[in-house]
Amino acid sequence: MIVQVLGSGDAFGSGGRFHTCFAVLRAGPGFLIDCGASAMISVRRHGLDPNRIAAIVLTHLHGDHFGGLAFFILDAQLVSRRTSPLTIVGPHGLGARLETLMEASFPGSSRARRNFPLEVVEIEPEQPAHVPAAGAVVTGHAVDHPSGSPSLGLRLDCDGRVIAYTGDTAWTEAIVNIGRRADLLLAEAYCFEKKTPFHLDFASLRERLADIGAKKVVLTHMSPDMLSRDRASLAGCEPAEDGMVIEIP
Repeated sequence: MIVQVLGSGDAFGSGGRFHTCFAVLRAGPGFLIDCGASAMISVRRHGLDPNRIAAIVLTHLHGDHFGGLAFFILDAQLVSRRTSPLTIVGPHGLGARLETLMEASFPGSSRARRNFPLEVVEIEPEQPAHVPAAGAVVTGHAVDHPSGSPSLGLRLDCDGRVIAYTGDTAWTEAIVNIGRRADLLLAEAYCFEKKTPFHLDFASLRERLADIGAKKVVLTHMSPDMLSRDRASLAGCEPAEDGMVIEIP
């Protein structure tokens, strides 16, 4: 199994990075974790076949994390000529917000006939959901990041491995459970020490790394402050880069 970083940027493209998007590629169907507004550009740049993606799992409904769905769905319909089902998983309110997004982006697109089944699955915090399309059990944990619907950190059990992602959030004890002994923890590190409302600073994460006990920690969604730091200051964590490939044995 590999995780390819298609986008590791913050909402404002700091460092010239694409919006949040991670591709989980495995022997079976692959899936995306988040699908920010620029996701399709990165999918094309890195040569990923969109039809290889069977599911998209979302942390929350901000544009830099789910705004690429309209483009992904329209590409599937008009360019990639998808025929296989696509499942989109996310917090309560996803269905209505997706329709609004598509109508704002391409009026009439939410009602257009498609040649592939599209399933929207809304999950509740702390309730594991089996997502056959992704070959994974997805558990969302409530985090501290207002987005007009519940924002979630994610824990995904897939092929005997655990991939965890904080999503965007201020420090919350839920992060310990999200990442506990995960094979890979993708963690927001918006600033190094500065406290920014509803976002995670690296210093707060660093204090609890031993409690979390993840095998590998990759930092993402970094502001210019965080991007300016050298690796020696990152306590063994690895900064994400767009295009980066992470192998999970």
